[in-house]
Amino acid sequence: MYRPYIVCHMVTSIDGKVTGEFLSRPECEAATEIYYEINREYKARGSCGFICGRVTMEGSFTGGWYPDLSGYKPVHHNIDKKMDFIVDDLSGFYAVAFDTHGKLGWKSNKIIDPDGDPGYDGAQIIEVLSEDVDERYLGYLESMEIPYIFAGEKSIDVELALFKLKNIIGCETLLLEGGSIINGAFERAGAVDELSLVVAPTVAGKDSKPLFMDADIANFELVKAKNGNGNLVLNYKRK
Repeated sequence: MYRPYIVCHMVTSIDGKVTGEFLSRPECEAATEIYYEINREYKARGSCGFICGRVTMEGSFTGGWYPDLSGYKPVHHNIDKKMDFIVDDLSGFYAVAFDTHGKLGWKSNKIIDPDGDPGYDGAQIIEVLSEDVDERYLGYLESMEIPYIFAGEKSIDVELALFKLKNIIGCETLLLEGGSIINGAFERAGAVDELSLVVAPTVAGKDSKPLFMDADIANFELVKAKNGNGNLVLNYKRK
Protein backbone atom coordinates (compact mmCIF):
# COMPACT_ATOMS: atom_id res chain seq x y z
CA MET A 1 0.00 0.00 0.00
CA TYR A 2 1.34 3.45 -0.93
CA ARG A 3 0.02 4.98 2.31
CA PRO A 4 -0.30 3.99 5.99
CA TYR A 5 -3.13 1.72 7.13
CA ILE A 6 -5.66 4.02 8.80
CA VAL A 7 -7.81 3.07 11.78
CA CYS A 8 -10.49 5.63 12.70
CA HIS A 9 -10.71 5.24 16.48
CA MET A 10 -13.48 7.21 18.22
CA VAL A 11 -15.97 7.37 21.08
CA THR A 12 -19.48 7.89 19.71
CA SER A 13 -22.96 8.37 21.10
CA ILE A 14 -25.78 5.96 20.26
CA ASP A 15 -26.79 8.30 17.44
CA GLY A 16 -23.30 8.34 15.94
CA LYS A 17 -22.01 11.71 17.19
CA VAL A 18 -18.39 12.30 18.20
CA THR A 19 -18.39 15.82 19.65
CA GLY A 20 -20.57 17.58 22.19
CA GLU A 21 -21.44 17.77 25.85
CA PHE A 22 -22.24 14.06 26.05
CA LEU A 23 -18.51 13.30 26.15
CA SER A 24 -18.15 15.00 29.55
CA ARG A 25 -21.15 13.32 31.14
CA PRO A 26 -20.63 10.60 33.81
CA GLU A 27 -22.39 8.11 31.52
CA CYS A 28 -19.50 8.47 29.07
CA GLU A 29 -16.63 7.93 31.54
CA ALA A 30 -16.43 4.17 31.04
CA ALA A 31 -16.50 4.55 27.25
CA THR A 32 -13.67 7.07 27.40
CA GLU A 33 -11.53 4.77 29.52
CA ILE A 34 -12.10 1.88 27.10
CA TYR A 35 -11.15 4.22 24.26
CA TYR A 36 -7.80 5.03 25.91
CA GLU A 37 -7.16 1.35 26.68
CA ILE A 38 -7.69 0.45 23.01
CA ASN A 39 -5.43 3.33 21.98
CA ARG A 40 -2.64 1.90 24.12
CA GLU A 41 -3.27 -1.59 22.69
CA TYR A 42 -2.85 -0.30 19.14
CA LYS A 43 0.47 1.28 20.11
CA ALA A 44 1.63 -2.00 21.64
CA ARG A 45 0.70 -3.76 18.40
CA GLY A 46 2.84 -1.41 16.33
CA SER A 47 0.82 1.70 15.54
CA CYS A 48 3.13 4.55 14.49
CA GLY A 49 0.99 7.18 16.20
CA PHE A 50 -2.17 9.18 15.74
CA ILE A 51 -3.63 11.88 13.48
CA CYS A 52 -5.80 14.79 14.64
CA GLY A 53 -7.00 18.02 13.11
CA ARG A 54 -6.19 21.46 14.46
CA VAL A 55 -9.29 21.80 16.65
CA THR A 56 -8.75 18.44 18.35
CA MET A 57 -5.05 19.16 18.92
CA GLU A 58 -5.93 22.53 20.47
CA GLY A 59 -8.54 21.01 22.75
CA SER A 60 -6.35 18.11 23.86
CA PHE A 61 -2.81 19.48 23.92
CA THR A 62 -2.08 23.14 23.08
CA GLY A 63 -4.95 24.92 24.81
CA GLY A 64 -5.07 27.53 22.05
CA TRP A 65 -1.60 28.97 22.76
CA TYR A 66 0.14 30.53 19.76
CA PRO A 67 3.67 31.97 19.45
CA ASP A 68 4.51 35.57 18.59
CA LEU A 69 5.80 35.01 15.06
CA SER A 70 7.53 38.41 14.91
CA GLY A 71 10.49 36.82 16.67
CA TYR A 72 11.09 34.16 14.03
CA LYS A 73 12.96 34.40 10.74
CA PRO A 74 10.82 33.49 7.71
CA VAL A 75 11.78 30.33 5.85
CA HIS A 76 11.57 31.15 2.15
CA HIS A 77 10.78 28.45 -0.39
CA ASN A 78 10.90 28.34 -4.16
CA ILE A 79 7.44 29.32 -5.35
CA ASP A 80 7.21 26.12 -7.42
CA LYS A 81 8.64 23.71 -4.84
CA LYS A 82 8.07 23.76 -1.10
CA MET A 83 10.63 21.70 0.78
CA ASP A 84 9.57 19.49 3.68
CA PHE A 85 11.53 19.78 6.93
CA ILE A 86 12.56 16.47 8.49
CA VAL A 87 14.74 16.13 11.59
CA ASP A 88 17.42 13.47 11.83
CA ASP A 89 16.31 11.70 15.02
CA LEU A 90 12.69 10.73 14.27
CA SER A 91 11.26 8.85 17.23
CA GLY A 92 9.08 6.30 15.40
CA PHE A 93 5.92 7.31 17.30
CA TYR A 94 4.14 10.41 16.07
CA ALA A 95 1.41 12.95 16.78
CA VAL A 96 0.44 14.05 13.28
CA ALA A 97 -1.31 17.42 13.20
CA PHE A 98 -3.29 18.30 10.08
CA ASP A 99 -2.87 22.06 10.52
CA THR A 100 -3.79 23.59 7.15
CA HIS A 101 -2.70 27.19 7.76
CA GLY A 102 -0.23 26.71 10.62
CA LYS A 103 -2.33 27.78 13.63
CA LEU A 104 -1.08 25.42 16.35
CA GLY A 105 1.31 26.61 19.02
CA TRP A 106 3.62 24.00 20.54
CA LYS A 107 5.94 24.49 23.51
CA SER A 108 7.79 21.23 22.85
CA ASN A 109 8.47 19.08 19.81
CA LYS A 110 6.87 16.14 21.61
CA ILE A 111 3.44 15.67 23.16
CA ILE A 112 3.40 16.25 26.90
CA ASP A 113 0.27 14.46 28.06
CA PRO A 114 -1.01 15.85 31.39
CA ASP A 115 -1.80 12.33 32.60
CA GLY A 116 1.33 10.73 31.15
CA ASP A 117 -0.82 8.40 29.04
CA PRO A 118 1.62 6.14 27.11
CA GLY A 119 -0.72 6.21 24.11
CA TYR A 120 0.11 9.92 23.66
CA ASP A 121 2.91 11.08 25.93
CA GLY A 122 6.24 11.56 24.17
CA ALA A 123 4.84 11.30 20.66
CA GLN A 124 6.93 13.35 18.25
CA ILE A 125 4.87 16.11 16.65
CA ILE A 126 4.68 16.30 12.85
CA GLU A 127 2.86 19.20 11.21
CA VAL A 128 1.03 18.61 7.91
CA LEU A 129 0.56 21.98 6.20
CA SER A 130 -0.80 23.52 3.05
CA GLU A 131 1.51 25.84 1.13
CA ASP A 132 -0.71 28.73 2.26
CA VAL A 133 1.18 29.18 5.52
CA ASP A 134 3.07 32.11 7.06
CA GLU A 135 6.78 31.58 6.39
CA ARG A 136 7.52 32.85 9.90
CA TYR A 137 5.54 29.88 11.22
CA LEU A 138 7.94 27.61 9.35
CA GLY A 139 10.81 29.41 11.09
CA TYR A 140 9.10 28.79 14.43
CA LEU A 141 8.65 25.06 13.66
CA GLU A 142 12.26 24.69 12.60
CA SER A 143 13.47 26.46 15.74
CA MET A 144 11.44 23.92 17.74
CA GLU A 145 12.77 21.01 15.63
CA ILE A 146 9.21 20.09 14.71
CA PRO A 147 9.13 18.28 11.33
CA TYR A 148 6.66 19.53 8.75
CA ILE A 149 5.47 18.33 5.37
CA PHE A 150 3.51 20.15 2.68
CA ALA A 151 0.43 18.56 1.12
CA GLY A 152 -1.61 20.90 -1.07
CA GLU A 153 -1.71 24.58 -1.99
CA LYS A 154 -4.70 26.04 -0.10
CA SER A 155 -6.13 22.93 1.57
CA ILE A 156 -4.60 19.62 2.59
CA ASP A 157 -4.51 16.83 0.03
CA VAL A 158 -5.12 13.75 2.20
CA GLU A 159 -3.68 11.27 -0.30
CA LEU A 160 -0.47 13.28 -0.75
CA ALA A 161 -0.11 13.74 3.00
CA LEU A 162 -0.47 10.01 3.62
CA PHE A 163 1.93 9.16 0.79
CA LYS A 164 4.57 11.35 2.44
CA LEU A 165 3.86 10.01 5.92
CA LYS A 166 4.60 6.50 4.70
CA ASN A 167 7.39 7.11 2.22
CA ILE A 168 9.26 9.91 3.99
CA ILE A 169 8.46 9.35 7.68
CA GLY A 170 7.96 5.58 7.48
CA CYS A 171 4.51 5.27 9.06
CA GLU A 172 2.80 1.92 8.45
CA THR A 173 -0.29 2.23 10.70
CA LEU A 174 -1.85 5.39 12.14
CA LEU A 175 -4.92 6.02 14.28
CA LEU A 176 -7.26 8.73 12.99
CA GLU A 177 -8.64 10.39 16.12
CA GLY A 178 -9.91 13.66 14.72
CA GLY A 179 -13.25 15.38 14.58
CA SER A 180 -15.98 15.25 11.96
CA ILE A 181 -14.20 17.41 9.39
CA ILE A 182 -10.89 15.56 9.18
CA ASN A 183 -12.62 12.17 9.54
CA GLY A 184 -14.89 13.12 6.63
CA ALA A 185 -11.93 14.20 4.50
CA PHE A 186 -10.23 10.84 5.06
CA GLU A 187 -13.45 8.94 4.32
CA ARG A 188 -14.02 10.83 1.06
CA ALA A 189 -10.43 10.02 0.06
CA GLY A 190 -11.11 6.31 0.64
CA ALA A 191 -8.44 6.36 3.33
CA VAL A 192 -10.29 4.79 6.27
CA ASP A 193 -9.40 1.10 6.35
CA GLU A 194 -10.82 0.20 9.74
CA LEU A 195 -13.26 1.61 12.30
CA SER A 196 -12.71 1.16 16.03
CA LEU A 197 -15.75 2.56 17.82
CA VAL A 198 -16.72 2.69 21.48
CA VAL A 199 -20.44 3.50 21.62
CA ALA A 200 -21.46 5.17 24.88
CA PRO A 201 -25.02 4.51 26.16
CA THR A 202 -26.20 8.07 25.62
CA VAL A 203 -27.77 10.23 22.92
CA ALA A 204 -25.89 13.40 22.00
CA GLY A 205 -27.34 16.90 21.86
CA LYS A 206 -28.52 18.67 18.72
CA ASP A 207 -25.26 20.61 18.28
CA SER A 208 -23.05 17.52 18.28
CA LYS A 209 -21.19 16.53 15.11
CA PRO A 210 -21.31 13.15 13.30
CA LEU A 211 -18.49 10.65 12.91
CA PHE A 212 -17.93 11.78 9.30
CA MET A 213 -18.81 15.23 8.00
CA ASP A 214 -19.98 15.27 4.35
CA ALA A 215 -19.25 11.56 3.92
CA ASP A 216 -19.44 9.55 0.72
CA ILE A 217 -21.16 6.17 0.69
CA ALA A 218 -18.78 3.40 1.77
CA ASN A 219 -19.25 -0.19 2.92
CA PHE A 220 -17.68 -1.78 5.98
CA GLU A 221 -17.90 -5.26 7.44
CA LEU A 222 -18.42 -5.86 11.18
CA VAL A 223 -15.61 -8.12 12.42
CA LYS A 224 -15.94 -7.76 16.20
CA ALA A 225 -18.54 -6.62 18.72
CA LYS A 226 -18.59 -6.89 22.49
CA ASN A 227 -20.15 -5.38 25.59
CA GLY A 228 -17.57 -3.35 27.47
CA ASN A 229 -18.97 -2.38 30.86
CA GLY A 230 -22.25 -1.30 29.32
CA ASN A 231 -20.65 0.19 26.21
CA LEU A 232 -20.71 -1.34 22.75
CA VAL A 233 -17.18 -1.91 21.40
CA LEU A 234 -17.22 -2.34 17.62
CA ASN A 235 -14.61 -3.06 15.00
CA TYR A 236 -15.31 -2.76 11.25
CA LYS A 237 -13.09 -3.23 8.23
CA ARG A 238 -13.63 -1.70 4.81
CA LYS A 239 -15.05 -4.13 2.29
